[in-house]
Amino acid sequence: MRIATIGIYGWTPERFLAALRTADVRVVLDVRQRRGVRGPEYAWANSLRVQAALENAGIDYRHHQELAPTTDLRQVQYDEDARHGIGKRSRVELAPEYRQRYLEEILDRVDLIELVRKLPAEGLAALMCVERDPGACHRSLIAECLAAEYGVAVLNLRP
Repeated sequence: MRIATIGIYGWTPERFLAALRTADVRVVLDVRQRRGVRGPEYAWANSLRVQAALENAGIDYRHHQELAPTTDLRQVQYDEDARHGIGKRSRVELAPEYRQRYLEEILDRVDLIELVRKLPAEGLAALMCVERDPGACHRSLIAECLAAEYGVAVLNLRP
């Protein structure tokens, strides 16, 4: 079994879809809490627009809100970013407190077996969030868990 991860930042809509097609992604698993992205550059990635683009490309879409960090948890990361003077779009790693709390508050409470059972038999599923670098995003924690617990190989798609 294999799964991909992909963020929004750094892609144009055309290159984003091309990367998914090249990797043979059959379903996108959106793990965002708020499925919008600020700014006109990424308006294409807002929920309804990205869903329509994926549908037109023949790629299924599923929202997994149970895997999204809470607002409170995201604030932990924002506070750490501010403390270090790091902008959200330039972050390369998650704060240790965020990592620990995400694992305890989200992943430890979610049974990923259903997600694994619904992975496509052909092609890949892709965990999608916003950050460019997977190490700066909770999708990497989900992928690490899938790899450790279910032997799922991970492919990180980057611009």
